[in-house]
Amino acid sequence: MSFITCGVSNKRHLNEFIGLPFRVYAGDPRWIPPLKSEVKRILNPLRNPYFLNADLKLFNTYNGNLIVARCAVISDRLHQQKFNTPNAFFGFFESINSSEAVRSLFGEIENYCRLRQIKFIEGPFNPNLYSEIGLLTDSCDSAPSFFQTYNPPYYEKLLRNEGFIVGKKLFTMGNQNLKEYLLKNYPQNLCTESKDMRIRSFNLKKKEKDLDSLREIYNDAFSDNWHFTQVSKAEYIFASKYLHFVTTPDMIKFVEYKGEPVGVVQFAFDINPLLKTLGGKFRPLKYPGLIRNRKRIKRALIFAVGIKKEFQHTKAYKLLQNAAVIIARQFDQLETTWMYEENFLAVKAAERFGMKPDKYFLILKKNL
Repeated sequence: MSFITCGVSNKRHLNEFIGLPFRVYAGDPRWIPPLKSEVKRILNPLRNPYFLNADLKLFNTYNGNLIVARCAVISDRLHQQKFNTPNAFFGFFESINSSEAVRSLFGEIENYCRLRQIKFIEGPFNPNLYSEIGLLTDSCDSAPSFFQTYNPPYYEKLLRNEGFIVGKKLFTMGNQNLKEYLLKNYPQNLCTESKDMRIRSFNLKKKEKDLDSLREIYNDAFSDNWHFTQVSKAEYIFASKYLHFVTTPDMIKFVEYKGEPVGVVQFAFDINPLLKTLGGKFRPLKYPGLIRNRKRIKRALIFAVGIKKEFQHTKAYKLLQNAAVIIARQFDQLETTWMYEENFLAVKAAERFGMKPDKYFLILKKNL
């Protein structure tokens, strides 16, 4: 077979880029089709404020007229400046099981990167506020929860054949018997305030202000974390388009010190079973029914937890933990988004909910 790789340069190429996974995963009952309109929105540099400080290039690989592989290359200038590293990220990687197709794809990607003095590439990273990242390296036989990546098991071999090595190991944690654990380990009545601190829910009437509080807390709390760069106000507003679908105000709790937010815990529904019914197409007429059906979802994710550094060893931690317990009591199962071993505070916090590592992901890296 003969493979040709080219940059995405027109509407047809973009539609083929977005449509490829629907063929790769055809017949896979575990795969959750992404909303095509949302993928387009994320990959539009004119709409996504992430690309004010990053460059994006999309590549398609063809066998004749048929697309067989794809990948995005992201060069994040803020990341390069903060970490003083001439790298680029790759994301949205999908392919048929063909080493020749992937060799053609990454051959073109590597030429593109070398021309821009990029010394190494790593991924998968999908460019967004909270990126879906990592290559699923086990549990490919179980369905992903919301915000977890999913891929065929052969992807790792295809990328290793192209010289990629493991740069970072990530994992998620979960507790599938949550109610029993919480009943056994936490009293029914939990303290949610102290002399100068109190817990409150996200305020929809002041949505923009509370989104900015989220941003300020996470930018402070995560500033030393692996690969983290400061997030702009515009990015938070962009990413909040479906906030009301994936969570509720009472699933986002702030801890305030003298009226100022200093910490937050953010839960989300595992909406993947609902997304699956849409088949990749947003259907406005179905939306009210989807909102009603969220009440039946018994699996939640701890989407993010953050406390400003100044308050990380104060009562704020205990109050936020209590608030998280109160939220978690609504659900039967609980999972985290991706974590890494060096983030001891996050791992310890998950363990306090009886959560254990369950799925593992790789960030792969290749020097050019």
